Amino acid sequence: MSPENTPHPGPHPRTRIKYCGMTRQSDVEFADRLGVDAIGLVFYPPSPRAVTPGQAAPLAKAAGVFCSRVGLFVNPTEAEVRETLSLVSLDVLQFHGDESPDFCASFDRPWIKALRVRDSDSLAQALDQYQDADGWILDAYKAGVPGGTGETFQWSLIPERWRRRIVLAGGLTPANVNEAVCAIRPQGVDVSGGIEAGKGLKSPDKMTEFMRQVTLADAGR
Repeated sequence: MSPENTPHPGPHPRTRIKYCGMTRQSDVEFADRLGVDAIGLVFYPPSPRAVTPGQAAPLAKAAGVFCSRVGLFVNPTEAEVRETLSLVSLDVLQFHGDESPDFCASFDRPWIKALRVRDSDSLAQALDQYQDADGWILDAYKAGVPGGTGETFQWSLIPERWRRRIVLAGGLTPANVNEAVCAIRPQGVDVSGGIEAGKGLKSPDKMTEFMRQVTLADAGR
């Protein structure tokens, strides 16, 4: 085949960015202006970043039309999810507990399953169990903590065949997200505490720098 007829590989898809644990309208609006792909709203009362459906509704509206609104739940009842959906405009559901695949898929929304990474074998089993998910968020395992640990895990544990469907979480910050994206090439990255000035209070400077580092990692492919 002559050089001019050699097919060129397509462009690498850029890494999607989700800012989670949003509690203030000003933070949502700033994130949207930055161009983040999604914001996360936490419907888990024990979390310091939890919001009620009443508090979440204006936050969801503050996100632009091209920013997905993700609702985070931990072992909710069906009634709790449906009530939240009736009050808050959510595009995607994210489950962090022991929800079954059938439960996660029962709300007529794309869904993401969060998995806590302990070792390669248990991770592979969980990925197979939830293979119908629209994506997986991988976080560090910490006993008794369903997510948002603020801790990293060994990224090499992620099986190669799944990496382009992974949303990487767990201790990501502007200081390490470039390395993470270069190492794993995930579908996306998810950050909460790593862009905060305080629990649930985002820092515009950290939000800006986090996005800059992801963009630099993508540019270096």
